[in-house]
Amino acid sequence: MPTFHVELIKPSHYDDDGYVIQWMKAWVPSNSLACLYGLAKHAADIRVLGDDVDVIVHAYDETNTVIPIDRIIRRLRREDGIVCMVGVQSNQFPRTLDMARRFRAAGLQVAIGGFHVSGCLAMLPEMPADMRQALDLGVTLFAGESEGRFEDFLRAAYERRLEPLYNYLNDLPPMEGQVLPSLPREVVRRYAPVPGTFDAGRGCPFVCSFCTIINVQGRKSRSRSADDVERLLRENLKHGIRHYFLTDDNFARNRNWEPIFDRIAALREETGVRINFTIQVDTLCHKIPNFIDKARKAGVSRVFIGLENINPDNLIAAHKRQNKAGEYREMLLAWQKKKVTTYCGYIIGFPADTPARILADIKTIQRELPLDILELFVLTPLPGSADHQKLHAEGAPLHPDMNIYDLEHVCTAHARMSGEQWQDVYAKAWDAYYSMEHLETMMRRAAAVGRNPKRIFEISLQFYGCFKFEGIHPLQGGFVRRKIRTERRPPLPIENPLFFYPRRLFEVVATISRFAAYTARVWRLYRRVKRETAAAGRPYVDEALRPLVEEAIDEAVPAMAANG
Repeated sequence: MPTFHVELIKPSHYDDDGYVIQWMKAWVPSNSLACLYGLAKHAADIRVLGDDVDVIVHAYDETNTVIPIDRIIRRLRREDGIVCMVGVQSNQFPRTLDMARRFRAAGLQVAIGGFHVSGCLAMLPEMPADMRQALDLGVTLFAGESEGRFEDFLRAAYERRLEPLYNYLNDLPPMEGQVLPSLPREVVRRYAPVPGTFDAGRGCPFVCSFCTIINVQGRKSRSRSADDVERLLRENLKHGIRHYFLTDDNFARNRNWEPIFDRIAALREETGVRINFTIQVDTLCHKIPNFIDKARKAGVSRVFIGLENINPDNLIAAHKRQNKAGEYREMLLAWQKKKVTTYCGYIIGFPADTPARILADIKTIQRELPLDILELFVLTPLPGSADHQKLHAEGAPLHPDMNIYDLEHVCTAHARMSGEQWQDVYAKAWDAYYSMEHLETMMRRAAAVGRNPKRIFEISLQFYGCFKFEGIHPLQGGFVRRKIRTERRPPLPIENPLFFYPRRLFEVVATISRFAAYTARVWRLYRRVKRETAAAGRPYVDEALRPLVEEAIDEAVPAMAANG
């Protein structure tokens, strides 16, 4: 019986030395890979190519897997199939092209989709050079979303009639009733902890100038139903998956947020399984009646909030007028009261920023905002964003290497900082926020609201540790960095093994030693804070927590009077 293989690859990207960023276990799963795998498996199950053709689907995430390029080439030469590079972001496009060249040199069909292709086609007047290179190689480019059209795409690949470009940006599919994201067990186990990932909806109503989501997935909320979500969760429970990352750019604006939360809460009660979630929301979510209460009942234990900046002029410059810096504390305290860990994104490099102002703002955040994790990013004009479109039209200096458009490298000029100053203050901001002094403050705040301060210990190791000791942003992080000597970015040379392996051994030992020393230091701090907190006669309070403490006192006084 004929066999057609669908090879789904989520690429990584190169580090500053040209090696693929890869781990034994990665932290953040790829929802794009899960969506495409679900669609491909569904196509296989319904025998989309006919009853006499077997469709076999393989999935790889390069952040935690060495892509078996030679094995794929042998398999597809022996039988037939297509290589699909899925969810390719701008910083991953150079690595994607390098792999595509090897597959195309072997005569294989290759397609590339994701935010780089979609964003460039959505926002630029003409196709950029790297996408034209892909077309010149004979690669098919796919823009937009695959639901409702992936089966036709596979038929075209099987019949060898793929078009150079598929553009569905103006035809966004509804989400309700669509095939659900999934990943095979052998892929899921390469993440730690074992996670699930899905998008309960797509689209965001806001117009942030640095964002690509709104120009690719639209500004109108398209949602899966509560039935869809329950079906996915029940299926995943069979495989022991109970931790989830919801990739909705802003779940608070998902029109089905309430029935979805209610259904998850009911499922948790029925099964007794503590399903938990990380979701992404905006800074106004606390004003939505019952949103935070229902989020907690549904098992939301971590929330990512696009804080972005604390200066109103910077927020206005980014068209993020919905963010009101004066309301940040109220919003963060609302989550803290429910014992939810807060992750806040913060962008460095807005027009009004200077090194001194950035570091002063970090001190203000430390003093006044009760947040847990601060994830720092370099303001990056990503292809697909209004920022990139504007700078491109103006002929502004934009770095030609897409590999560094990873939110941690400077890619353009700044009116008040040199590139070196900008990159330097980005690193200093990490060091400032995660100072031992502030870690102690965060531990005491956690204990004051009834959370285990050990969570702050874990946060410091994962987030700051990845940045400080591996030199990689934690969103690209994982456990145990892997470097493959022969997978280096062309035209950099493949290093002699007599040089590469001893140096790599030294790097590993040095990294582990520094990380172990840091771990011991933070552990001692945690033990001291825990001991002192237990012995204290009254709860810790500071400027960031004071409104919460005052509210607790206001609630306690009438109760005491009633009992007196």
